[in-house]
Formats: sequence, structure tokens, C-alpha cells
Amino acid sequence: MEVSVLGIDLGKNSCSVVGLNGTGKVVVRKRMRRETVLTFAAALEPCVVAMEACCGAHHMGRALATQGHTVRLMSPEYVRPYVKAQKNDDRDAEAIAEAATRPTMRFVELKTQEQLDMQTLHRIRDQLVGERTSLMNQIRSLLLERGHIVPQGRAKLAVRLGEMLEAEEPVLGLRIHRLVTDMRARWVALDERIADLDAEFVEAARTDEQTRRLLTIPGIGALNATALVAAVGDARTFGRGRDLAAWLGLVPRQATTGGKPRLLGITKRGSRYLRKILIQGARSSLPTMSKSDTRLGAWVRGLLSRAHQNTVVVALAAKMARIVWALLRHGRTYEPTLLAA
Repeated sequence: MEVSVLGIDLGKNSCSVVGLNGTGKVVVRKRMRRETVLTFAAALEPCVVAMEACCGAHHMGRALATQGHTVRLMSPEYVRPYVKAQKNDDRDAEAIAEAATRPTMRFVELKTQEQLDMQTLHRIRDQLVGERTSLMNQIRSLLLERGHIVPQGRAKLAVRLGEMLEAEEPVLGLRIHRLVTDMRARWVALDERIADLDAEFVEAARTDEQTRRLLTIPGIGALNATALVAAVGDARTFGRGRDLAAWLGLVPRQATTGGKPRLLGITKRGSRYLRKILIQGARSSLPTMSKSDTRLGAWVRGLLSRAHQNTVVVALAAKMARIVWALLRHGRTYEPTLLAA
């Protein structure tokens, strides 16, 4: 049986498999469990194995790559146009196999276990930060209902909370006092867990060569650098820096017709987390960047003179993404170019 392209629609327990021969004709159409897929693929001659880039795809892809197959992962939104008529698992597997044969298709780089582990740590940290923010807002609303208004800021809330809970005369009712004490203990525990993860990111940034390169960019810290290296992987996947910025959703959307270009807001495609931390890094470095005697500083000052600060922050984040690509692609460190005297 000749199979040139094997399309796999991954499921939690079972998978749909469709095989195409050299002419594009369907020669295999089966449904099997995940473990059986590896056994079935091992009996085939090396071929192209295509899957959607979803949960479990990278683990399955690495196992298939060790068998000699060429693994191609694709974004689900690029596979959807190839689904014919009614949608089911078999049609999805056939669409995956057909999409993998297109010469203009964009593929996702297969990630290593270390990259996936680092991305998992970032997801956990982001979840913990969200839990801490939700807990702080709940404490603020609880105090506001009892006439205690606390200024904005995490540090101010912590100081005010300590004064109220450690006062000689009770400020809150006995039951609410115990409740708020328990909520503060949960807050402290979340702070400790987030600090442990931050320390782990700093240590990882010291030991990895690619991450150390990114740390030379203004506005890029250990958190941004480790997340970008884990997500981007091989920078050669992107043809140029703008492609990486577009992958992060930092370029304008287009509505062009009749040869008349019309640019809208940023696309907000790709990873929301990566885009968020890049924009936060750009916002923190903007005051220093706008005062520097470098070409990048002059570019920032020119933007500030004709655009809103928030627009400049996003533009600077897109510029940082391009610099990240250049450093990872060419193996260099960031060296700011000074303005001519």
C-alpha cells in the first residue's frame, strides 16, 4: 500500500486517519486509538504525516519523526477551507492531508519537550497572576461595601490591609476580620508561587544562549525572553521580522480593494500572552527609549510627535518583535546605533 501523505485528526482517545497516494487519491480511511496510530505509522514507508497544531500534536509529532516520517503541523484555521460539505472526523482528516500538499501552506515548527515545558510554566504563572488580581479586586470590593476606600496599587492595598487587620481596635466585624485574614494569607501564598516561577525564569535566562541575546534588547526581561524563545523556536520558520510581528498580531489589519489600501487596528492574532508581555515591555521602556540618543530613540520621538502614546507603544512592541527575529535568526546581540553628531 503506497501512502504519500497521512492526515491525522487527533482526538482525546481515538483518531481518524486518511492516507493519500502520489496522485492524491484516498487509499486509507481508518479510525483508531492514539497508541494504534504509532503502530500503524511504523509499518508504513517514510511519508508526510500532517496534523493540526493542537494539544498533543507535538508529542505525537516527535514520536512519528523518530520513525522517519516528515511531520507537518498546521494551524486549524488554514485547514478549515479544505473541509468538504458536512464536517466530521473523517472529513477533517482528509482536509488535513489535502492541505499539507499545498505548496503555499504555512507549517508550525515542531517544538521540543523543553519548549513545551517552558510554555507550560508561563501559562501557570499567567493563571496565578489572574487569580491574584481577582482576589485583590474581591478584597477591595469587600472593604468598599464597609466604607473603606483603598487607593489603587497592589502595595497600597497591602499596607492598608495590614493596618486594618493589625489595629488594636477592630475595624471590621469579627467574622469579616477572619475572612479577610484568610484572603490575605491566600494572597501571600500566590505572591510566593509567582516569585518562585520568576526566579526560575531568571535562572533559565542565564543558562540559555538565545535567551541571553534577547536580554540585550531594551524592554525585554527574563519573562519576555524565555516566553519568546519557547514559542518561536527556530527563527528560520519566519522569512523576515515582519512575519514574526504579524504572527504575534502586532501589525495592522488590511481592508484593501481596488488598489486602495486601508489600514485598521492591529490584528490581535496569535498568542495573546506573548503580545501582552511584549506591549508591557514596550510601555516600560518607552520613557527611557524616547530620551536616548540612538536611531531607535529618534524613531520613537518622531512617532510620539504625531501619534497617541498607546499607538506608539504597540508600534514599539512590533519593532521589538522584529529585533527579536533578527537576533535569533543571525545569532547576534543587540547593539544600539548612535545618532551622528
